[in-house]
Amino acid sequence: MATVAFHTLGCKVNHYETEAIWQLFKSNGYERVEYDHSSDVYVINTCTVTNTGDKKSRQVIRRAIRKNPDAVICVTGCYAQTSPAEIMAIPGVDVVVGTQDRTKMIDYIEQYKNERTPINGVTNIMKNRVYEELDVPAFTDRTRASLKIQEGCNNFCTFCIIPWARGLMRSRDPKEVLHQAQQLVDAGYKEIVLTGIHTGGYGEDMKDYNLAMLLTDLEKEVKGLKRIRISSIEASQLTDEVIDVIDRSNMVVRHLHIPLQSGSNTVLKRMRRKYTMEFFAERLEKLKKALPGLAVTSDVIVGFPGETEEEFMETFNFINDQKFSELHVFPYSKRTGTPAARMDDQVEEETKNERVHRLIELSNQLAKEYASHFENEILEVIPEEKFKEDASGKLYVGYTDNYLKVIFPANEEMVGKLVKVKISEAGYPYNKGEFVRVMEPVPSLIN
Repeated sequence: MATVAFHTLGCKVNHYETEAIWQLFKSNGYERVEYDHSSDVYVINTCTVTNTGDKKSRQVIRRAIRKNPDAVICVTGCYAQTSPAEIMAIPGVDVVVGTQDRTKMIDYIEQYKNERTPINGVTNIMKNRVYEELDVPAFTDRTRASLKIQEGCNNFCTFCIIPWARGLMRSRDPKEVLHQAQQLVDAGYKEIVLTGIHTGGYGEDMKDYNLAMLLTDLEKEVKGLKRIRISSIEASQLTDEVIDVIDRSNMVVRHLHIPLQSGSNTVLKRMRRKYTMEFFAERLEKLKKALPGLAVTSDVIVGFPGETEEEFMETFNFINDQKFSELHVFPYSKRTGTPAARMDDQVEEETKNERVHRLIELSNQLAKEYASHFENEILEVIPEEKFKEDASGKLYVGYTDNYLKVIFPANEEMVGKLVKVKISEAGYPYNKGEFVRVMEPVPSLIN
């Protein structure tokens, strides 16, 4: 039996797509082996969001070629889409497929085995207007299932290469989304994470359908689903209609990831982000009224070209005032091919790092503050795995609906189920909890 090994770089969407590509191989009779083992085929799913992403992708490709020079080396993903020629130039690469036509990968591999000439299967992504169906009925990770609902982005922020790697916005057919969601719940998942390249933009390319309607339909139609999490949503996509649906919903969790990138209007303008701080603050206020206790996590880029100390402090103060519950802080890094990489007044590395540290300290403090509101409360947690640092093996780790990481006594049977846990000691990066009970299955939901 032929074997295949995978290595995934980059974001959650890439991890989702690797699982989907594995399904294709599986149905063609392949067996999956670990990446550091010898395999007949290696699939490297690449990332290109930063120059470092490209570099790491090249290192991983070379490692596979060294591991088994006779194997078929297949490279896919974002870096493959934007720079196929660079990848084809690496001796030992046999098949290159971008971020579309993944279903042709197995045919290309067979063709390569017969003809022994490298194949470049990358086509112009900007012409694509149709969502490519890639099904994932179950995941290697058994607690949270991702469900990809859209592809591409129309925003063209000045720091970002992604529209060139993923193409323009296209949404998945709602019937497919609902079908796949039901499949995942039937496979035992209680929580579904809606994901995509620009997830909140779902439906922007459709005539009579949008994200609010999708959320409503998921809740209404999918039997046995307990939690819906939106992986990321832009402030501009948090329409009154979406907020209203979240307000009424029993499934959409009290956690939203809303990318901020900067808290200064002048920097936002240079980034070509389509909102102001005033607008962002107004959306947050409305959201927090609808969902008391809401956790808002965010991404921030520090040291964007031209960022002054004043502009940085605007960001710092905005984050402090708005009480985000946790931040992902990135120092700005030049991405070749983007307008920001060509901008004058790039910020010194030293200044960037110093600002990053200040913001991470603030984030840690805000995360502790947010968690402290829930001390002694009983929350619902889905245990995910054993807590690695616990010698006794009795402690497990999982997330509450509002994305607090909790460590508490549990057992294997409880993994992937909803359990009630009392937060006995709030903290960050994790909280300590006491097990209360397993939530009983609701008799009406059992067919």
